[in-house]
Amino acid sequence: MSGGSDRARVVRELVEEHGETFAAEAGITLKDTPQPLYRLLVLAVLLSARIRGSVAVAAARELSEAGLRDPRAMSDATWQQRVDALGRGGYRRYDERTSTQLGEGAALVTERWGGDLRRLRREADGDVSRLRDLLQEVPGLGPAGADIFLREVQGVWTEYAPYLDAKALSGAERLGLPEDPGRLTELAGGTDPAVLAAALVRAALDKKVADSVG
Repeated sequence: MSGGSDRARVVRELVEEHGETFAAEAGITLKDTPQPLYRLLVLAVLLSARIRGSVAVAAARELSEAGLRDPRAMSDATWQQRVDALGRGGYRRYDERTSTQLGEGAALVTERWGGDLRRLRREADGDVSRLRDLLQEVPGLGPAGADIFLREVQGVWTEYAPYLDAKALSGAERLGLPEDPGRLTELAGGTDPAVLAAALVRAALDKKVADSVG
């Protein structure tokens, strides 16, 4: 790709066409309040498995429809109720293990942070490595899941922006864009960094996305 204007055009088209965050796709209006933050955590757990992103998003929607939108409701639900909700979203290959992880994770979030992930934010105190480590204490959430949470939450936890991990940067590479978070943010202008990250990840995951704007 030639000049900066071409790169800026590609970023603009990518964001316009494919910039929906995964939280938004799952019906989560992300705010710095306990319920949407917890729902994002659940979504990150679901997206961590080796399963299509659309299935993970559908499962997150089904858990929400079942009323499992906060740690207490998730803990109070039976294991079978969680399995059934995951199954309705098509999340069948990992439903039993994930049901257990969601129950254990809800208990951890309640015991460790009083059900409020803003306390997790305060504990990390702006240290991204510390936050990644703390997130990985949640059952079912490994390094990839921590990255998913951070990519999405950076729009409201702005001290972590821009957060463009290896998956997002692989999307930039596929598009012939700079693999540098600062340069990408500059090319994106005032775009929400969470939207930019989601668009780049979609390009990394689907060659058709990259081809549509390349």
